Amino acid sequence: MEKKSKILIFAGTTEGRELAEFLSEREVEAEISVATEYGETLLSPGPFLKIHQGRMEEGEMEAFFREEEIGTVVDATHPYAVVVSENIREACTHTGTEYIRLLREQSTDTADCIFVEDTAGAVEYLKQTEGNVLLTTGSKELKAFTALPDFEKRLYARVLSTPEVATMAASLGFVGKHLICMQGPFSKELNTAMLKQFDAAYLVTKDSGKVGGFEEKLLSAREAGAKVILIGRPKEPGTEGKSFLEVKHLLMERYAIPAKRAISLIGIGMGNPANRTLEAERAIREADVLIGAGRMLEETDSYGKPKFVSYRPTEIRDYVYAHPEYERAAILLSGDVGFYSGAKKLYEAFEGEKIEVYSGISSVVYFLGKLHLAWEDVCLMSVHGRKQNLIGAVKRNRKVFALVGEKDGIAKICDKLLSYGMDEVKIYVGERLSYPEEQITEGTPESLKGQLFDPLSVVLLVNETPEKLTTHGLSDDVFLRAKVPMTKQGIRSISLSKLALEEDSICWDVGAGTGSVSVEMARQCPRGEVWAIEKKDEAVELLEENRRKFALDNLTIVPGLAPEALKELPAPTHVFIGGSSGNLICIMEAALEKNPRVRFVINAIALETVAEALEALKSLPVTDSDIVTAMIGESKEIGRYHMMMGQNPVYVISCTGKGEEDE
Repeated sequence: MEKKSKILIFAGTTEGRELAEFLSEREVEAEISVATEYGETLLSPGPFLKIHQGRMEEGEMEAFFREEEIGTVVDATHPYAVVVSENIREACTHTGTEYIRLLREQSTDTADCIFVEDTAGAVEYLKQTEGNVLLTTGSKELKAFTALPDFEKRLYARVLSTPEVATMAASLGFVGKHLICMQGPFSKELNTAMLKQFDAAYLVTKDSGKVGGFEEKLLSAREAGAKVILIGRPKEPGTEGKSFLEVKHLLMERYAIPAKRAISLIGIGMGNPANRTLEAERAIREADVLIGAGRMLEETDSYGKPKFVSYRPTEIRDYVYAHPEYERAAILLSGDVGFYSGAKKLYEAFEGEKIEVYSGISSVVYFLGKLHLAWEDVCLMSVHGRKQNLIGAVKRNRKVFALVGEKDGIAKICDKLLSYGMDEVKIYVGERLSYPEEQITEGTPESLKGQLFDPLSVVLLVNETPEKLTTHGLSDDVFLRAKVPMTKQGIRSISLSKLALEEDSICWDVGAGTGSVSVEMARQCPRGEVWAIEKKDEAVELLEENRRKFALDNLTIVPGLAPEALKELPAPTHVFIGGSSGNLICIMEAALEKNPRVRFVINAIALETVAEALEALKSLPVTDSDIVTAMIGESKEIGRYHMMMGQNPVYVISCTGKGEEDE
């Protein structure tokens, strides 16, 4: 039969009340049934909630379902309210009403509990013991405990603070300090204080789940040295219960309730829960689901939250959108959200959503603190899964911090430092920071070479003699040259000015020769890359020697003839052509194919090369063309005179690709 649309919630638990309030907030009409006047006071009335107070027998339920045309019943009564649940199921069966059982998840950390089947079993067990007992099973079970000899002296009953309950408990003999009337939830600290106050040897409880404060009871009993007597949950035959979130998901789909998402990006520090901020802890506790890479979720079992293991932004977004019941999604990120974090891509993935950001303690802050060093003057980098010019940074900065991420990562760094003659650099390695097995090692490239460290490592490199800031214009005599042609200082300075490099430019130097232009490019682009293409073996050897001399880890030498040698190179932002072997137009076409907006600077001495360059400016999609003729003269001492020695005139030709959209 077609299900009627009206919902009835038997809201005898916290979950039932939360579900009712959720429907009210989303303007979905619902009938709410509570057994007592006290239960009614816990609900917030509104135009979409109709509250019915009073207990109903099975027949009364059937009549109510028919009269109110109830289509779906959510049984959110207490797990131990067996009779009530049975009546609700029977009434649903007889009236053809859909029955949904909302069940609390059972706790799993109960290995040290004393299990009994029911209240009578708890009484029989206590008859064989001595010592005070804190009862937290509720007022309905108190009468059974009066069968225990000397119960008036041994038992301390904690019940709800309503006049009816207090009167009933007193009539059974629970009076004075043996009767505690309070409204939960109760914290671990309060439970512990009560157990110690009453010198309780036992705590009697039901498995009321996380929402019911069961975990706090277990923790407090262990701290106070009391044993827990756990009354087992009654079995509900023929019933497949659903969790709160599963019921919420079902109702959201059925009634087309839109999700009101709040995405939390939480920096959890280095991993040890003790390093999380209080804000982060609160956000995790209040979340509906926890998301992150496997290591991020390792220490979150105690929260009892559903988890989704992933670090891919699109995968995380798709999962969150596929589960609208998880309205508060907490995405856990290593360290701080602003330091080489996945947060940047998550901002894009959840664009338009409400995003809360919780900063964490970054590894650089923690590590430098351990070393008693300030970090405001540290160059921050990462070689974890990415290529960065770490050597260039060490040359220019006194302190460089980097995330590593590989067992042999430190060994590779040491090898590079030694190959560039940077053996005086101090190295500090931090492994497993914040964890009990944390280790900090100090050394030099020589002493640490070949050593393996934990993948979760960071490194601080200290160079006491960093280079001062330099611009282009190195003297010709600082380069190793032999008989290989070299672009001289004056022409080189003009050419580099025309290139207008940026610190992260990707450069080609075609016909690199000794590499004087390549070296200057690599020095000006510490965050970029330079590819030096050279066909002559002798020049390639000199290029390698100059690369090592200037410690340029961002300079790569490509032996071969252009344009064939250019095929596998990354798209350039800037191309310098000092020698083309008659292939100038083909070289420019290869660069434009990879980047239609590439910047060119060409040096030409032979008029044939000039003619080819002019043809390229006419036939290729380039703009901003400019030609400068430079005739450099340098002084030379002859006796007591300074004579100017002229060099060949050089044509410096520059242009920029138009870009596809400009054609």
